[in-house]
Amino acid sequence: MNYQGKTVGYALTGSHCTFAEVMPQIQRFVDAGARVIPIASQTVMTTDTRFGTSENWQKQLKEITGNDIISTIVEAEPLGPSKLLDVMVIAPCTGNTTSKLANAMTDSPVLMAAKAQMRNQRPLVLAISTNDGLGLNAANIAKLLVAKYIYFVPFGQDNPAQKPNSLVARMELVPEACFAALEGRQIQPVLIERFQ
Repeated sequence: MNYQGKTVGYALTGSHCTFAEVMPQIQRFVDAGARVIPIASQTVMTTDTRFGTSENWQKQLKEITGNDIISTIVEAEPLGPSKLLDVMVIAPCTGNTTSKLANAMTDSPVLMAAKAQMRNQRPLVLAISTNDGLGLNAANIAKLLVAKYIYFVPFGQDNPAQKPNSLVARMELVPEACFAALEGRQIQPVLIERFQ
């Protein structure tokens, strides 16, 4: 995969347990020649968890990408008129973000950036990570699966025994899914056995 000359918007939302998994994928974009613009939700910017501090994750994002983090709606809005991003990925994409995106709500920097990307008819890639993907959020995922300009990183149940409604994308496929999306293709298969 050659991302030379491409600008990737990499957005993170509050599925903190997957942050360690996605940081190497951001590095892969950089190693493949992409300019990566980090975008983060308020939860990412303000919440410390057992998976790490907000300060540490922000530091890693800045060090890997060499760019400041877009962390407000005001900062994200110009992404529309500037047409800066060739492809945008939300990884991890929480159930909350999935729900709002499916219902045209724009109340975070990540959602504003996503709206800008779709306005420009450019690919938006989602790597879902939600405990209710097969619950109430199933309807929202279904709406997004058939939406124009939206693509998915392959996903599946991550713990069907204890969390039967939970769905998580295979984060190691984020760069491949984005590369396919740049060509107007959905990487296949979309539904995979995530827990194996």
